[in-house]
Amino acid sequence: MPMLSPTSLVAEIQFLGINTDGSDLSTSAVQHIDVDYSGFIGDSHSGVTRASCVRVKSQYPKGTEIRNTRQISALSAEEMLLIQRGMTLDALDPSWIGANLVVSGIPDFSKIPPSSRLIASNGTSLVVDMENAPCRFPGDIIETHKPGYGKHFAKSALNKRGVTLWVERTGSLNVGDTLTLHVPPVCHWQPSA
Repeated sequence: MPMLSPTSLVAEIQFLGINTDGSDLSTSAVQHIDVDYSGFIGDSHSGVTRASCVRVKSQYPKGTEIRNTRQISALSAEEMLLIQRGMTLDALDPSWIGANLVVSGIPDFSKIPPSSRLIASNGTSLVVDMENAPCRFPGDIIETHKPGYGKHFAKSALNKRGVTLWVERTGSLNVGDTLTLHVPPVCHWQPSA
C-alpha cells in the first residue's frame, strides 16, 4: 500500500541559491543546479553526513557525525513576503537568508509535514526533514545590507523560515521548474498512558 499521496499543490521554483565557501550563510543565485545524494552539488551544506549542531543538541554532543538532513534550505516566496513586511523592509533578498530554494504556490509552506516530498517533473525528489527555525545568522547578513534591520529577522521569521530538505532522487533543478507536493498520512500522535 502506498504511504505517500500526491496532492494538487504544485510549487514553482522562483530562486535557486548556492553557498560555495561557507564563510557565512549567504547564497548566490543560479539558474540551474545539479542535485546528487549529497544535496546541491558545490553547496557548503552538501554532504551525506554532517557534524551535529545546536538544532540537535538534545540528541548528540556538538560535532557528532550524523546523517545530513539539512542539505537544502527551502522557503516560500509568500512567507518571505510576510517576513519582509514584519521587518518593515522594502526588499528581502533570498540570498541574504541562506536560501537554496524559494518556491511559490504552496500555502503554509513552513508547516509541510515531515517526510513530504517535493518532486520535479524530471523525477528529482527532495524530502522534507522539518521546519527550519530562524536563527541570528541571517540577521547578521541582513544587517550588512540594511543596517538596523537584522535584529528583527528571527522574530519576524518565526514559523515562516521554511523547511530543510535532503535528496531522495538525484537529478537537476532550474528556476521555473515545478515541484509537486506528496504528503504522508496525517498523524496526530498522542501516546497512550
